[in-house]
Amino acid sequence: MTVHNTSADAANTAVRAFLTEVGEKYWGKIFNTGTGSGKVIWEKIKSEVFNGCCCYCGKHSEKLQMEHLIMFNREEYGLHHPGNIVPCCTDCNKRKKDNNGKHLSWEEHLRIICKESEQECKFEQRRDSIIKHHTEGDYAYPPLSDNEKHAIRVMAESLYSSIKTEIGKSLGLYVKLTDAFVIKETNESK
Repeated sequence: MTVHNTSADAANTAVRAFLTEVGEKYWGKIFNTGTGSGKVIWEKIKSEVFNGCCCYCGKHSEKLQMEHLIMFNREEYGLHHPGNIVPCCTDCNKRKKDNNGKHLSWEEHLRIICKESEQECKFEQRRDSIIKHHTEGDYAYPPLSDNEKHAIRVMAESLYSSIKTEIGKSLGLYVKLTDAFVIKETNESK
């Protein structure tokens, strides 16, 4: 539960909503993984594509979480799309970071998990399963051109900046209004 919301939180939520809408444009329909056909597809990805197992460590779990291979954020601009989601356990759903604080790619994350769990021999098999899901079949992620990726990035950055700016402007307007009316009324009633 969030106890402190910032303008950056609101802006990040707006970016994720945008990435969801763009993902749905490429998918050709709504992809709400909480209900309806989107939920059915998510359940199929978990049970049929990955056999109810975490895509990273291979452990079977009834409580698999959704991981976006190309991260669903301002760092990587991954779309919310069936080909970009995979199941992972709670422990593996903490993407590792490099020395500069940048999240590792899913493949580097997988390599570390396989090494840490002494399952290095499973790395290629798991990587190939993830790649196959991501690039082939009914759920394949759209092969975005560099221009499409750039357009998504530019729009997401603009949206992020606009939301933060609007919240700042709203605060400024609130301060002006309270200075003009609320404080004035308080002083007049004394």
